Amino acid sequence: MAMTLRLTEEQERALALLAESEGVSKQEAAVRAITEAAARRVRDERVRALSREGRDRYAGLLDRLAQ
Repeated sequence: MAMTLRLTEEQERALALLAESEGVSKQEAAVRAITEAAARRVRDERVRALSREGRDRYAGLLDRLAQ
């Protein structure tokens, strides 16, 4: 599937710098950035969910420890 990515001049420069620093094409740098951002988001959401589950499960114990 083809997609056109419209960037401002500043975004274009940032992408070019990223690609150069990684030694890859701008297309590859954009793909990597998107993939890494998606992985971080999923990982962060999972950590938040596990934290909520732990707080719910051990709420009584946490309250007693806080006293």
